[in-house]
Amino acid sequence: MHPIHDVDVLLLMATALASKRRAAELAEIMAAADLLHGSIPLDVDMAAAFLRLSTNGLISEEAGRFTLTPEAMEFMAGVPRKRKAEPAERLLAIKQELAGYAPKVEGTAIRLATETVSAAILAHRTFLKGPGRNMLVPKPKAAVDKAKRPGQWRKLDSGRRSKH
Repeated sequence: MHPIHDVDVLLLMATALASKRRAAELAEIMAAADLLHGSIPLDVDMAAAFLRLSTNGLISEEAGRFTLTPEAMEFMAGVPRKRKAEPAERLLAIKQELAGYAPKVEGTAIRLATETVSAAILAHRTFLKGPGRNMLVPKPKAAVDKAKRPGQWRKLDSGRRSKH
């Protein structure tokens, strides 16, 4: 698969992250890309990446949702995983593996209109501004004061009762 674009690698990893349990909607893939990269590439670039990866048999579409093909899952399993690897390191490892990838069978092309990708990006950004929380973003650790323990402040003596 030549040439390898950075957007292709980001889209492949974002699709893998967003579609772990079920096929992901386009807005979920954009949320994963935002989480991994800190920003979302242009809608034109994302639409072109969908076309490239789908024709190479790495991404498939099922009823408007996207997932990795079994061949792509096998490919992603071959990418070395480091326990504490930064997303940039993982993206570089995927790019190196993708450089040596040769598709066995040509996949069905997914042609997304740039308006569709723009709408998904806008939906993700609107969701972030709303009261909801992006489920792909890791939750911050709660700051625990070691001097104070959670729980009951004082123990009540049930044997004593006031007399009136």
